[in-house]
Amino acid sequence: MILEGKRLLITGVVNDDSIAFATARRAQALGAQVVLSAFPRDLARTLEAARTLPSEPPIIAADLASEDDVAALRSSIEELWGGLDGALHAIAFAPRSALSGEFMETPAGDLDIAFQTSAVSYASLGRLLRDLSPGPGSSLVGLDFDAAGAWPVYNWMGVCKAALEAANRYLARDLGRIGIRANLIAAGPIHTRAAGGIPDFDLLLEAWEVRAPLEWDPADGYPVADTACFLFSDLSRAMTGEILHVDGGYHAMAGALREPTRARQGEPA
Repeated sequence: MILEGKRLLITGVVNDDSIAFATARRAQALGAQVVLSAFPRDLARTLEAARTLPSEPPIIAADLASEDDVAALRSSIEELWGGLDGALHAIAFAPRSALSGEFMETPAGDLDIAFQTSAVSYASLGRLLRDLSPGPGSSLVGLDFDAAGAWPVYNWMGVCKAALEAANRYLARDLGRIGIRANLIAAGPIHTRAAGGIPDFDLLLEAWEVRAPLEWDPADGYPVADTACFLFSDLSRAMTGEILHVDGGYHAMAGALREPTRARQGEPA
């Protein structure tokens, strides 16, 4: 099994519909030991979801945007295993004002919450993996949504994802010096709890239905989970700084999310 002997930290499991949950299930099936971290406010739901995994893993309450919580998480993992071979960053949050409404009117405080939770925490997780890694071969994996262009929906979370992508490049640079890889997976739209907070999420689903060359199932997070497990494995040992698209090929197709405005009568379309 490709993850035999790997010790993995999976963040962001809140229910059994999440990509993080699918990754934890796949990783266990492929031989990994798994520990979960959860936002303190989500701990009860994470416990409930964890009970449905093939082997119920330990769960540690931690907010990765809190330096104190990250330090406590490190201590807990050291006590549990003594080291760590991989970590999945599957957390993101933005107040609703940062996701909808006028882009330029979002309060600065809401932007700080979104940026710290969705991007800065990725570097915090990279630092934790660096400190707990037994040596070359460890892997940091993050969940992304393609930030190459501006979406009609998503607003400042799109900016946070662009920051996440930039952070991944710098983490690949710095962690690569000690043999640790850092890669992102840009997934297509999946029905998760986080997706439920995106206004007009159905616009994304409709766009994928029309443009993705491969059939895209927004209820199936396992193609993304399988890719995460590949990145955790030694099969990806020479890959870092990458953004792997698991989106049915949507990113490779030309065109806008919405239909272009119809040309005025007498003008070329």
